[in-house]
Amino acid sequence: MQKLKIDQDIRSMSEVRNALASYIKQVHDTRRPVVITQHGKGVAVLLGANEFEAMQEKIDLLSDVQSALSQLAKGEGLSHQKAKAGLLKRVPK
Repeated sequence: MQKLKIDQDIRSMSEVRNALASYIKQVHDTRRPVVITQHGKGVAVLLGANEFEAMQEKIDLLSDVQSALSQLAKGEGLSHQKAKAGLLKRVPK
């Protein structure tokens, strides 16, 4: 996902409502989200489906890494040798 450009990517609810198709095209073309405001406050984000899926995958990966780090901190991890041996047993020869 590209970084937000404040002057182009923050729009009021009424602007988006009146030109939704053009904002969907903008999100698709620029790969940047559009922040939708109501009464001057951000209330929603218009994001491309592919960008949303990529974000979900990154969140899942980071969650797995955090879980692994927590397990290691508790001494629940495997040594490199044990992990390697376990993987080699599963790989067909």
